[in-house]
Amino acid sequence: MQTVFKRPHALTAKPFHYCPGCTHGVIHRLVAETLDEMGIEGDTIGVAPVGCAYNNYEYFNCDMQQAPHGRAPAVATGIKRVHPDKFVFTYQGDGDLAAIGTAEIVHAAARGEKITTIFINNAIYGMTAGQMAPTTLIGQVTMTSPYGREADTQGYPINICEMLATLDGPAYIERVAANGVRGIMAAKRAIKKAFQVQKANLGFSIVEVLSTCPTAWGLPPAESMKWMEDNMVPRYPLGVFKGKDLEVG
Repeated sequence: MQTVFKRPHALTAKPFHYCPGCTHGVIHRLVAETLDEMGIEGDTIGVAPVGCAYNNYEYFNCDMQQAPHGRAPAVATGIKRVHPDKFVFTYQGDGDLAAIGTAEIVHAAARGEKITTIFINNAIYGMTAGQMAPTTLIGQVTMTSPYGREADTQGYPINICEMLATLDGPAYIERVAANGVRGIMAAKRAIKKAFQVQKANLGFSIVEVLSTCPTAWGLPPAESMKWMEDNMVPRYPLGVFKGKDLEVG
């Protein structure tokens, strides 16, 4: 019998621990498919975050390094400079990257470090009970904004892609969403392009993937997907913010 669909080699057989409806598993697969297709699994070093994906070193077959909370870009910078021939990526959530790790991601991007960042934005702290994150929307209810986020007292959401696009260092910045077949296919193309940018030695690249958090949002998986589409996409528009005309591959 012909095999038409199988687990990527770069993905281990260990079952994911993520909640039902969470798209971390889907995004893991897209990264693993990219490593397989580019034939770089043995030359790749990933940096695991602190957050829901803290143990993704158990899911990827490539070499992995754990980083302190928010410091993944700094750790990745050190790895890439010691091993410039390796493909180095960070995989981070919004609390890890956009809160405690803001300085690290901004300065890694400003320096044009030749690393790839996969940034998962679900607008909330998922692992630690659902507190407000820097990406939480105005009016969104969380454990620490029980009446909805208020701009006057809690500030506005941070659009990471738009902010980093003002810097000279990044070569490629794109925002996608893990919503449906078309969205997932677009996310795969973006992730692969980000690794191709690194292969071409062009500079820093980041792919932001809008994701769901059914548990912390208090919604069933299907409703969570619709909530993301109706509420997150208008605030975080999809598209390429830098490097649209890059020729890589």
